Amino acid sequence: MKDESGMGCVCGLKTLGVGSFGEGGAGAGRLFRVEPGHAAPFVLEQATLLLGCAQQLTLHASIEQDGASSWAAHFLVGMAKALVEDLAHGMPGCQT
Repeated sequence: MKDESGMGCVCGLKTLGVGSFGEGGAGAGRLFRVEPGHAAPFVLEQATLLLGCAQQLTLHASIEQDGASSWAAHFLVGMAKALVEDLAHGMPGCQT
């Protein structure tokens, strides 16, 4: 079943708990992982909010030469990426 965007319906899709971000020390793996069971529309909304914040931080960082804002944006983008990757793992027919 396709929705109007042509991307497919994600209404019943939930996180699996496989998305992660944040490099761990000494090869210990990732620091953070997405929790399983969250509905796709909510997850995509949260990813959008994180990316919006990161966009504002990168603008601030570029104007003010603020390294802390650059790192904050880097981590927010990592969180959003983990959310989207987690959903992608659960999509039928998608290669992840």
